[in-house]
Amino acid sequence: MKNISSAIKVESLTKRQTTLSIFLIGVMFFIFGFVSWVNSILIPYFKIACELSSFQAYLVAFAFYIAYFVMSVPASYLLKSVGFKKGMMIGFWSMALGAFIFVPAAMSRTYEIFLLGLFMIGIGLAILQTAANPYITILGPKKSAAQRISIMGICNKAAGILSPIIFAAVILRPTDTALFAQLSSMTDLERSMALDELIRRVINPYIGLGIFLFVLGFLVYYSPLPEIDTEHENENLATANAGKTSILQFPHLILGALAIFLHVGTQVIAIDTIIGYANSMGIDLLEAKVFPSYTLFCTICGYLIGITLIPKFISQVNALRFCTILGTIFTLLILFTKGQISFLGHQADISIWFVVLLGLANSLVWAGIWPLALDDLGRFTKLGASIMIMGLCGNAIMPLFYGYFADVYNVKQAYWVLIPCYLYLVFYAVKGHKLRKWGN
Repeated sequence: MKNISSAIKVESLTKRQTTLSIFLIGVMFFIFGFVSWVNSILIPYFKIACELSSFQAYLVAFAFYIAYFVMSVPASYLLKSVGFKKGMMIGFWSMALGAFIFVPAAMSRTYEIFLLGLFMIGIGLAILQTAANPYITILGPKKSAAQRISIMGICNKAAGILSPIIFAAVILRPTDTALFAQLSSMTDLERSMALDELIRRVINPYIGLGIFLFVLGFLVYYSPLPEIDTEHENENLATANAGKTSILQFPHLILGALAIFLHVGTQVIAIDTIIGYANSMGIDLLEAKVFPSYTLFCTICGYLIGITLIPKFISQVNALRFCTILGTIFTLLILFTKGQISFLGHQADISIWFVVLLGLANSLVWAGIWPLALDDLGRFTKLGASIMIMGLCGNAIMPLFYGYFADVYNVKQAYWVLIPCYLYLVFYAVKGHKLRKWGN
C-alpha cells in the first residue's frame, strides 16, 4: 500500500480549511441520510408491490447494511491505497450503480434484483462512512468530538425526515389507499398488472439519483477537501502502542464496534418498523409515512441538546450513559403501556409515541461511542474505523430478528429485541469503553 504524499496532519489545517472540511463532510452526511432512511418507506412499499412477508420485507435493511460488514475492512485498505478523496469518488460511483440496478429490477418486478441494487448502494456508503467518520472525529479537539458528530447527525437525520416524505410524494398517489384495499379481490392478472405499474414508479427517481451520485463523485474528488494523515503517531502514543501488532489488542475498540452494531440496530428498528406498527393500529400507509420523520425529528432535538451542552455542561460519556438508560426505559414503556390517544392528528395507541421517543434516546449514542472507541488508536485509526463501520451490519441483522418475532408473535412484542441491546450499551457507557487490556 502506498502512502498518499499529499496527506497532511490535522494540526496543520487552518481554521478556514477545518470549517470548510466540516461543511463538506456535513453535505455528505446529508446524502448518506437521504439514501439510507428512505428504506423506512421502501420496506412497506416492497412488501405490497412484491407481495412479501414481514421477514422478507426486512431483507431491504439486510441487503443494504450487510454491505458494511462485507466492505468496511476492504474500504480501509482502499482508502490507504488511493487516499480519502479518490476513495470517496469510488464510493459515490458504487452508489450510483446500485441506483441504476433499480431499473431492471422494477421492469421485471424482481425483488432479488432490488436487493442487489440496495447492496451496491450499501457498498458505496461503507466506503464513504469509513472515510467520513474518522475525518470528523479528528477534525478538532477530542473532548468536543461528540459535538461535531452531533452536527453531522443533524445533517443525516434532517435528510432522513425529508427522504420518506419526498419518496412518498413522488411514488404514491392519493388513489393508492383504495388500490391497496382492492388488491386481495382482484384476479391474478389484474393484481399483477396493478403491482407492475406500482413498482415501476421507482424507475425515474432512481435514474435521477444515479446520475446525481455519479456527478457528485467527480465533485468530491476535485473539491478542496484535504487528505488527512492518520498513519503517524505522536511520540507518547507511539510508545504506548509500540507493542501492539493487532487491532484485536484494543478491547475498547472491539467492544465499541459491538456497541455500534447494537446501537444502529435499535435505531433502524425504531425508524424502519414504525410504519408497520402504525399499520397494525389501522393507520394506512399514506398517513403512517410521517412517523419515521417524527422519530428522526426527536433525534435532531437530541443532537441540538448535545451541541448545546457538550462538553461545557456535560461530558460526552455522561451524555452516552443518560441516552442508553433512556432507551431502556422507553422500550419498556413501548411493551407495557397501552391506550388510544389522539396526538398530532393521529388516533393511535400511546405506545407508538414511545417508539418515536426512541429517536431522542438514540441521538447521542453514536456520537458518544465513536470518540471513545477510536481513542489512542494512532496508526490503527483507519483499520479501527473500518471495524466500527463493520458494526453497521447491525442495521442488517437486527430488523430480521424483529421481523421474525413480528411474524411469530406480533409487532408490539417484537420490540423485546431492543432490551438486551440497550443493556449492553449501558455497560459500554459505564465500563466497557475504559478497558485497555482484555481481562481488566
